[in-house]
Amino acid sequence: MKPTRSRMRSSFNLRGRLMLVGTTLALCSVTLIGRAAYVQLINSDFYQRQGEARYLRELPIAVSRGMITDRNGEPLAVSTPVESIWVNPQELLRNPDRIPELAKALQMPQDELSSRLSQKADKEFMYLKRRINPDRAHEIVALKIPGVFSQREFRRFYPQGEAMAHVLGFTNIDDRGQEGLELAFDQWLRGKPGSKRVVRDARGAIVESVDLVKPAEPGQDLTLSIDRRIQFLAYKELRNALVENKAAGGSMVVMDVATGEVLAMVNLPTYNPNAVTGINPAARRNRAVTDLVEPGSTMKPLTIATALQAGVVTPNTTIDTNPGYMAVGRFTIKDVPRNNGVLNVTGVITRSSNIGAAKIAAKLPDETFYQTVHNFGYGSAPHSGFPGEAAGLLPSPARWSGSSKTTMSYGYGLNVTPLQIAQAYATLGNGGRLNPPTFVKGQRGESRQVISPEVARTVIGMMETVVTQGGAKDAAILGYHVAGKTGTARKNGPNGYERGHYNALFAGLVPATRPRFATVIVINDPQAGKYYGGLVSAPVFHRVMEGALRLADVPPDDIQSWLAAQAAGKAGGALPKPAPAAAAPAIDTDGVIPSAADEVDAGIPTASAATAPLQEARQ
Repeated sequence: MKPTRSRMRSSFNLRGRLMLVGTTLALCSVTLIGRAAYVQLINSDFYQRQGEARYLRELPIAVSRGMITDRNGEPLAVSTPVESIWVNPQELLRNPDRIPELAKALQMPQDELSSRLSQKADKEFMYLKRRINPDRAHEIVALKIPGVFSQREFRRFYPQGEAMAHVLGFTNIDDRGQEGLELAFDQWLRGKPGSKRVVRDARGAIVESVDLVKPAEPGQDLTLSIDRRIQFLAYKELRNALVENKAAGGSMVVMDVATGEVLAMVNLPTYNPNAVTGINPAARRNRAVTDLVEPGSTMKPLTIATALQAGVVTPNTTIDTNPGYMAVGRFTIKDVPRNNGVLNVTGVITRSSNIGAAKIAAKLPDETFYQTVHNFGYGSAPHSGFPGEAAGLLPSPARWSGSSKTTMSYGYGLNVTPLQIAQAYATLGNGGRLNPPTFVKGQRGESRQVISPEVARTVIGMMETVVTQGGAKDAAILGYHVAGKTGTARKNGPNGYERGHYNALFAGLVPATRPRFATVIVINDPQAGKYYGGLVSAPVFHRVMEGALRLADVPPDDIQSWLAAQAAGKAGGALPKPAPAAAAPAIDTDGVIPSAADEVDAGIPTASAATAPLQEARQ
């Protein structure tokens, strides 16, 4: 037996086994050390990224949109802080017992919330409620529902509401400009969001802010040319006029004559920019900039200015309008009263004679007439910076028919926007120099001389007679000389001009001796019995400009009538009417002053005949 045990001991090499185990352990240690060195030194970036991906997050830093103010610093659009509730669907779905509590807090049906979570089950982020009151958001987060958090955002607020809607526009839920000046200056206003790195725990809560990746750059403020006081006054008076005249809509533009700055721009119907959901897109359109109308008799001062500038007439040139009608191509134009007799050029404007305007235009070369009217801004975009502004339609001579120039001379066969009419009248008031309209205070475009200052002053003097002697007496303002022109244009529909449907216009300058404001009112489809520009739109001019002159502290330029009114008021007598302008009187009027009705229907005896020039121009 002993030899057997000796042989077994001799075959068992303890030392060898110990060395084998030791070598194995050493190799394992080397492997572990090598792996650790590889992970921590050689391939550390990969594992660092993997770890950070689980706990380190880069979050956006919300940035406030720049404030929009009027020319006097009054806020028109401001951004207020709000909170948005978001959820990690994966985490919340692991705690389904908390879903009913969350649905109740969010005031939404439980099945709707469950459905939304199921659809995003593979995501780590989903908005639940956007832009809610911060206090309400903190109450929801305080419930400590797994995966539910809040995030700071900003919401746009418009203190002036409907009165400023079409100028400002609005922003979407991501605070991006969608309409109006919010869209035009979106890059300037919205700023640049920042970002920061934070460490989140396993529940998604922020444990630590690590560093600032990119600082937030708040949006820059924008100061508009708009005067909030004049804007609201225009809104109120236009709204009252639409109600009184049962009109479908209307637009009004007030411009600073010397600078081209838009002081007020109002459209009706309007909308509330603080709650745009469900609003008809048509109500959001800025009609003063995008919608086209035929200018009607507001075109006549431009026709006469062109003729005076070309030297084909003088203020005392006589125009024989007998016998009150005139054949032009396929149709006949006429005046109301039926026969104005012999007029001088001033009388053509005072009586708004279509025949007079047509005969004056006939003296002009086609290219001269077209180019001068084009230089007033018709047929080209105003370049105001407002998105979607229309260029209008001014057919070139190559596309005219035999009657095109005739109808255009008194405002048919061309299309313009209310802003373009205001620009043209501001050019007259600015000594014949056109300044492009602008909505930004202090901004100036490249101006150009359209007609001479002498011609501009002469035409303004002629337009004063429309207010003192013609069909726009309701536009008169005590203590101020007012120059203006009425217009009443039949609306053009799919089947030609529509009877009983009109645009009532008035365009004016005040004070006439040194114009400060150029104002245009267009009232669409009045249905209360009156539809003439002198009866529907001129009173709006009177009420708005009377207030604007007072707000801007513009001194009276007709002090004699003002003093006389004061004296009469103290004596208890009736207030005197404004003094007549010094422009030359009409000839052969026999003391008869026509109403504004002479502006409409005179050149459109039938729909088919009247639409021919316009239809041809659009082909």
